Amino acid sequence: MDKQDAAEKLQQLLGNVNAVGVAHSVVVELSKYIIIFLFAVYTWHCFTVFIGRDKERKERVYRHQIKLMFTIHFICSLVLFLNSLNVQIVLLYVLQVVLFLFVSKSYPFVYEGMSRIVLNNMLILLMTGLIMIERLDIASAVRQMIFAAAICVLGLFIPYIIEKFSYFDIFGWFYAIAGLLLLALVFVIGEEHYGAKNWISIGGFALQPSEFVKIIYVFFSAAFLTKAKNFKDIVVVTVVAAAHVLILVLERDLGAALIYFITYLVILYVSTERLIYLLSGLLCGSGAAVAAYHLFTHVQNRVIAWRDPWSTIDAQGYQVARSLFALGTGGWFGMGLGEGMPGTIPVASSDFIFSAIGEELGVFFAICVILVEISCFVMFVNIALKMTRRFYKLTALGLAVEFIFQVFLTVGGAIKFIPSTGVTLPLVSYGGSSVISTVVLFSIIQGMYVLNREEAGDSEGKRRRGKRPEEEEDAEEFPQPKNVRQGAQRRRKRPTGAR
Repeated sequence: MDKQDAAEKLQQLLGNVNAVGVAHSVVVELSKYIIIFLFAVYTWHCFTVFIGRDKERKERVYRHQIKLMFTIHFICSLVLFLNSLNVQIVLLYVLQVVLFLFVSKSYPFVYEGMSRIVLNNMLILLMTGLIMIERLDIASAVRQMIFAAAICVLGLFIPYIIEKFSYFDIFGWFYAIAGLLLLALVFVIGEEHYGAKNWISIGGFALQPSEFVKIIYVFFSAAFLTKAKNFKDIVVVTVVAAAHVLILVLERDLGAALIYFITYLVILYVSTERLIYLLSGLLCGSGAAVAAYHLFTHVQNRVIAWRDPWSTIDAQGYQVARSLFALGTGGWFGMGLGEGMPGTIPVASSDFIFSAIGEELGVFFAICVILVEISCFVMFVNIALKMTRRFYKLTALGLAVEFIFQVFLTVGGAIKFIPSTGVTLPLVSYGGSSVISTVVLFSIIQGMYVLNREEAGDSEGKRRRGKRPEEEEDAEEFPQPKNVRQGAQRRRKRPTGAR
């Protein structure tokens, strides 16, 4: 082979490589717009299901959401594979598809009356988190997948327990003692991470007790406040709740402490309808925040980073500055999956995963993630309002507040709206404790939804028998308050000559 032939073959090879590179760039560039569009459509459906009376239309929307989720998942996994040519990505994709198919089919099969929108949102948030974690670190994605699969299988039994066991409200002191002991366990065998001593290691796995206790904490608060009859009872439950928060403060887990505090305050206000309790709680909380600033150095550092991250970009402000850089770099439509530098964001897979999503998938996609989380909260509150038993009503409301306030803290810290608190984005951030506790939360809500539909069917079946199908569906989704129904009944019974 002479030099001319070799040069021609080399040029041809380089041309092929260049063509492949161009094709890859085109695929990545087009994929990000397709992903954003599909996720936006999914998000739109999250809110349209609350409108209308047509049951068949809603079922079509639910099925469409599942199709959109699997399409987004396929495109994202394809782009990740093309970026790395790593066979592990293909294997993870297959396993995730099996998991999502199992959950999307088994849950509605076992519980016919379950909330499909809650289930769909849980799956797409899990999918978003697994894709981003996979982009950042394959090994972490594998661990997250194992935790998610295990708890999704176990979570299948939780609605059944909620439905069949009706005495959760009698174990108030058990919830209180168990929660306090689990939180205090950190003082004995705890480990410190990022300035907070709130982790324990079991069998090579690091667990965060506060993530599990926050569910027990809601059960405790609801059980006590359901039976509270006087001011003395309110004082007792408030002291026990304050003990939970104080332990978290001593562990320097101020993010969890704030979630616990706000959750109890909302449950207390809804239970008593006393504005003075709410205002007093907010005043005490403000005083505690000032005290924490003066007592804890890492709190001072986070406040300094929040006020002016640019002046301390090499020290306290590094995390926040990198988060803002990532969001600014991504813009509305992102750099494209695999094209950004999320590895430069500190704790990108957990505390600042919102910034990583914004950099590669775009701020528009990140906003849609927030809206999906909000739609979950709206449905949780709707379920809470439907519950006839006071204990379940307060429990569902408490879980809803925990969920949405955690979203607020995570996103607010990432965009510099509030100081960073070190909490995770539910179902999206990396963390076995976080994903387990959140799936359990969703399963409990599903159990309450199923229980309420069965109770409503037993008590109101005769009343609804004369309604048109669309009226019945509307009554299930948006039941009228009791006083409204009674008023309508009185008007129907009014004598013929009455005006």
